[in-house]
Amino acid sequence: MEGLRECEANMVVYLHPSKAKSPTDAILRELSSLLFTYSETFDGVVLAYDPNVRSNLARILPGVHPYFEVKIKARLLLFNPEPDMLLEGEVVKITRNSIHAVVLGFSAAVIGVEDIREEFKHKTKRGEEVFVSLSYRKHKIKVGTILRFVVKSFDEEVLHISGSLTADKTGCAQWLDKNLDKWSQTESTSKKRKVTEGNEKPEGDVLRMNQKFIREDETPDEGTSMVNKPASLNKDQQIKRSKKRRKDHS
Repeated sequence: MEGLRECEANMVVYLHPSKAKSPTDAILRELSSLLFTYSETFDGVVLAYDPNVRSNLARILPGVHPYFEVKIKARLLLFNPEPDMLLEGEVVKITRNSIHAVVLGFSAAVIGVEDIREEFKHKTKRGEEVFVSLSYRKHKIKVGTILRFVVKSFDEEVLHISGSLTADKTGCAQWLDKNLDKWSQTESTSKKRKVTEGNEKPEGDVLRMNQKFIREDETPDEGTSMVNKPASLNKDQQIKRSKKRRKDHS
């Protein structure tokens, strides 16, 4: 899943002298306070850590309430979803106007009805609300489904994600993985349709092309369609036909 990354950080932990007998436990408690909160220093939500005390020496800081400083090196697992990233979460609630999911067990994600593509229609089956694909009936989104969606925005303060299901590569993750060829082909077809529509010439240009005729003093090249030949005949042909009519009448 996108949005996850690891980093190594050089950190300093300040401990009270009363913790001198068990500094390791005190360090772990300090690091635990960072879990599942957004850190501007690390630019992400801290999900896990693996600390390594760099030295058994600590520097005592002078003051009214002296603390001692411990330097550690820690590996951190961070979560920072950005727009257009693909995420997965478990669906916990479905209504006619929204789909609610939980990502990594702590972050809430909501997809509004305006961000659900028209392929999915809301239905109620046996008292259970679901979204069913009109193209593939087995492609369903219900409570318990692992949902794959695109990130629209991420609120760092409340860890809330706004998502979208407008892309063809989104929906029930299990169905998408089993039917990779189907949805990738659908996505490719939609892209080709957009390119074709973008390359289509305006109707006025087509009419102007059809109105191109051969001039009277020009001879059509071999292979030129006679449909484009003007309705009026050239002067030589008119003279020949008039002479022929005179002979016939005489």
